[in-house]
Amino acid sequence: MKKVLIFAAAVCACWAARAQSSVTLFGIVDATLTYGTASGAGSSHRWQLASSGYNASRLGLRGQEDLGGGLSAGFWLEAGMANDNGAGLATNTNNQASGAAPAPLAGAAGLTFNRRSTVSLSGNWGELRLGRDYTPQIWNLLLFDPFGALGAGAAQPYVAAINGVTQVRASNSVGYFLPANLGGIYGQAQAYLGENPRDGANTERDGDGAGVRVGYAAGPLDVALAASRTRYAAGDVRQNNLALKWQIGPARLLGVLVRDRNATVSGNGFVAGAIYAIGAGELRAAFSRYATSAAGSPAARKFSLGYVYNLSKQTALYTTVAHLKNRGSSKMTINGAVAGGLGESSTGFDLGIRRSF
Repeated sequence: MKKVLIFAAAVCACWAARAQSSVTLFGIVDATLTYGTASGAGSSHRWQLASSGYNASRLGLRGQEDLGGGLSAGFWLEAGMANDNGAGLATNTNNQASGAAPAPLAGAAGLTFNRRSTVSLSGNWGELRLGRDYTPQIWNLLLFDPFGALGAGAAQPYVAAINGVTQVRASNSVGYFLPANLGGIYGQAQAYLGENPRDGANTERDGDGAGVRVGYAAGPLDVALAASRTRYAAGDVRQNNLALKWQIGPARLLGVLVRDRNATVSGNGFVAGAIYAIGAGELRAAFSRYATSAAGSPAARKFSLGYVYNLSKQTALYTTVAHLKNRGSSKMTINGAVAGGLGESSTGFDLGIRRSF
């Protein structure tokens, strides 16, 4: 009888521990048929079966453990992938060009936890997070662009940005997030390292940087301001943006102002758009522009229109059409088309399906 009681107590302890800790497998598979064409003599068009036209394809594991007293520990491992060909996506080890590994979409590229690989500790004081993570300033472009910075409709301040390696994520980072009980105020601060030897070389601080984001969300309003700086001997990279969302019934009005700098070259742009809920679907529209002070004063503006139909909470069909017009020395195109010269235009569309789990 004593042995039975001991065994029962051990089983109960195991189940109690399991209840306090959880691990979740999650992901998104998003495939899209794309087409792009451009104007000008010698231009070309292109058809592709691509990935991530609505949401970025990914595979991840995340877990949370209740440590008691309002304290919890967690981890998050998330790998980006191109489901059209099965390749893993690139990561970067030191926030510098020398740390790129492996090459994006290389045929031999294995799965890397390039999107996020963090361990964290959180409580009523907020969250401390360590590892590879999103930089604070990218959230305003991801969350306040009606197209989420993906597909043919992605806003120009994202696709044409001059921000380099740490535009979206930074490795070797330490981040802090405010708690969620501050009356609508939210924010985060992050510092990251290039991990170079401190040997007095002018490149010893390359890849070091920091960013901060502060916002307020209450009722129909959501506004956020972000700024960052990554240090390089060739010239620092700075990203600054201000984002606004206003909910009016079934419509979300979205806007972002962007001001960037990479060494001596500056960039300025904006996004203005809306998402309108229609039954089980959403109509998305955006107008964006981005220009830099580089030689020839390159600039491009884009108009994007799209529709998403949700077959269920996990499955959606979507389509997007976009038109881009270049100015000055700009030669940007949509969906892999090749322009015939500077200042030409480009048009493209996506037709895809997204399944999440």
